[in-house]
Formats: sequence, structure tokens, C-alpha cells
Amino acid sequence: MSTPLLDIQNVTVEYPGHGFRAKPFRALHDVSLDVQAGECVGLVGESGSGKTTLGRAVLGLAPVTKGKVIFRGEDISHASRADRRRLASDIQVVFQDPYTSLNPSLTVEQILSEPLTVRKVPRAESWKRIKDLFEMVRLPADSGNRLPREFSGGQRQRIAIARALALKPQLIVCDEPVSALDLSTQARVLELFKDIQEQTNVAYLFVSHDLEVVRHISHRVAVMYRGEIVEFGDGDQVTSRPHHPYTQRLFFAAPIADPVAQAERREERRRLLAAQGA
Repeated sequence: MSTPLLDIQNVTVEYPGHGFRAKPFRALHDVSLDVQAGECVGLVGESGSGKTTLGRAVLGLAPVTKGKVIFRGEDISHASRADRRRLASDIQVVFQDPYTSLNPSLTVEQILSEPLTVRKVPRAESWKRIKDLFEMVRLPADSGNRLPREFSGGQRQRIAIARALALKPQLIVCDEPVSALDLSTQARVLELFKDIQEQTNVAYLFVSHDLEVVRHISHRVAVMYRGEIVEFGDGDQVTSRPHHPYTQRLFFAAPIADPVAQAERREERRRLLAAQGA
């Protein structure tokens, strides 16, 4: 396999404890994974598993206590603010809530032009890029003069995706980007992510609590539990035939449409929990 675009090596993240003589809280312990160019790696786990912390460590928003985060061969574990500004062209993020991540007082055109202006992109080139972004994320061509509140939740997330794509990044950290959407909108946005990846070869580190979501979009899947990766491999293998007991529990807990199959899965989960003594 070629040199990874993103290489996370034995990363530990600790936060100071609160109170007298409180021990540090370890959010991640010795976590390693890689993301190839043009690949989607799904990062799945329940609340508190450490998956969001790992994404934040890649973005420089969580302290890397030990280990390394390497991007294109460069150690960015403790990158300065100036280096982070430089890296913003290549590493972007899409957050969970599209409304709170967008400035409500700016028009969509202003939101999308902001990163281009910072990079001193000429106005004519910037406007062409914005029109291309509207087409890429399937927003109406006249969206530029409207405010975020005038759009649906799914459309607002498309605006957030367009903003992340504005500078043509090589990697996007997707932090629960569809969890705030209804199921039908989720499906359309996931297909959009896949189509964009085919067009641009952008890589995703895709964080989600939903095994079905990461199954749909990921080439490989890493499962996190209590700050550690307990299973990492081919997406179909991990999400359909999991080996680790925790991944099996996630698998059997995932809802499916067929009521008969759901009842069978519920019974399988009951037997699994009994066998594990849970």
C-alpha cells in the first residue's frame, strides 16, 4: 500500500483532572490508523468512545499527549497556529449541526467566499468557484443571496460541505455529519459525499455512532471503545461479520426495516449478551 495521506501513530490524548490531586482523564490511548488518498475511513463507536476526540486531534483541537499525527509525511501533532492556517487548505471539517456551524448573519455567497478571500483568490475566480460548488453539492444556482435559515437542514449541511470543499482539500474530517438529519435526507447526503469523493478524490475520516451509516460510505472501518480501537479493517467485513464482541453488539443493535429479520437480530443480540455475561 502507498504512503498514507494521514497516518495516526500511537496517539494518546489526556486532559487535566479537575480538583485537588485529580488524575488526568485519558480520552484516547495508543490509537493508530491511516487514511489513504481518496479513501473513506469510518470511525464508529458509542458516545464517549473517543471517536470525536480523535477527529479533533487531527484538526489540532485536542492535545496530543503522546504519539504522532502525520499528514503528507509532516508531523502536525503540535502544529503552530500559522501552520494550522496553512494546513486549512488541505484539511477541512464538516460538523454535526449545519445551522450552528454557519454564520446566520452571512449570505451563502459570503460564507463560501470567506475562505477564498483569506487565500486572496481573485473575485472573478472566487465567483466561478462558488458556482461550481453550488453545482457540486446540488444547490440551486440562486442560493448565493439567501441566508442559512432559509434552507432545510439537509440543504444547510450541503452548504457546510460546499464550504469545506471551497479550497479543494485533500482530507475532510466529517464529525457526525448526518446524525441531525432524517433518514431520507441522510441517504441523499451520504450519496452526495460518495459522489464528491469520486469527482475530487478527497479523503474522509468519517465519524459516526451509526454502524449502518459507516457501512454505506466507508472503504475501511475502525471501531472505537473506551478510547481504543478494538477492530479495524475492510468496511464490509467489520460491519457485516464483526469479530470483536463490542462490534458485534453494535451490529445486533442496529435497526433494520424487515420486522422478521429485526426480531431474529434482537434474539441473536440477547444470546450474545448472555454469552458475554452482559
